[in-house]
Amino acid sequence: MRFAFYVGYRLLYLVPQVLLISFITFALVRLLPGDPARLSLGPLAPEEAVEKLREQMFLDRPLFEQYLIWLRNALEGNFGRSWVNGTSVAQDMIQRVPVTLELIFLALAMIFLVLVPLAIVTASRSRNRIVAFLRRITFGYGMLAGALPDFLLGLILIYVFFTKLNWLPGPEGRLGILDFAPPFVTGWILIDTLLAGDMETFWSAVRHLILPVFTLAFVYGAPIFKMLRSQMESALNSDVTVYGEAIGLRPATVFLRAARLAAAPTVVIVGTIVMFLLGGAVLVESVFNMNGVGQYAVQAIITADYAPIQAFVCFAAIFTMLVYLIVDLVHFAMDPRIKVGGTAS
Repeated sequence: MRFAFYVGYRLLYLVPQVLLISFITFALVRLLPGDPARLSLGPLAPEEAVEKLREQMFLDRPLFEQYLIWLRNALEGNFGRSWVNGTSVAQDMIQRVPVTLELIFLALAMIFLVLVPLAIVTASRSRNRIVAFLRRITFGYGMLAGALPDFLLGLILIYVFFTKLNWLPGPEGRLGILDFAPPFVTGWILIDTLLAGDMETFWSAVRHLILPVFTLAFVYGAPIFKMLRSQMESALNSDVTVYGEAIGLRPATVFLRAARLAAAPTVVIVGTIVMFLLGGAVLVESVFNMNGVGQYAVQAIITADYAPIQAFVCFAAIFTMLVYLIVDLVHFAMDPRIKVGGTAS
């Protein structure tokens, strides 16, 4: 009951935050150079046509009134139309958001399946030769990943595994040129190909996703890896661990308690890294031609396309706040001492 009350308490903050962020973005986007009506019709369009379009787009209204009109339409699922290609922004977002979310989810899955176990194993006090070898390898990884830009790593991987070795496909997107996309169900190419029963296209999608997913996981998994290993080392050398060993607890029990101590600060860094993954997906999508929401936003900024920019910022804001909400809820579940006001008793 207390957990449900805490969830409701935190959800109350989401509405004013989203409204404030959306209004600030709306105002800032309107400061971009150029008149959307003129950009839509072209430089040779007569002034009368431009003025008529400005009235249809409500650009002749006060800023706050424009925002209220946009907000009303947004709540109805209408985020306007792109003046560049004339498509519905809502439909574009439906098609592109799953691409970005799939990349982020797969990168996180790789981090949790590979880097988290490595961090825990290399933090142990084992003198096993394999563990010692892994410590040396992961030390170099921590140093390299923290200094290597994601887009540069993506280009290097393309050069090595596509241009030189020809082991993996190049920057063709999520499917090959000759592949047929499955019917749109979830927007996640791996799930949609499985639902369609098209295993050939599924494996093609897997091969096309290996490099972009590895790029994100390699670069953005490093802070999680280093934080978890540092916290595990501290926990294994803490008084709690020494006491547990002294009273004869099993090594596995002591190790699991140390892992629990290390988990709380690691959860915080995971939430932060997810935000960086969203930003990193923007560049990685461009490098690998993934056609996700990040690439969509970049194109909108370049062309001063108001509606897609506004929709992307709202998506990013809601995504960010939901991630932080999940992090807070995990902390609340791990530490019942946290009060609803956010402080520990």
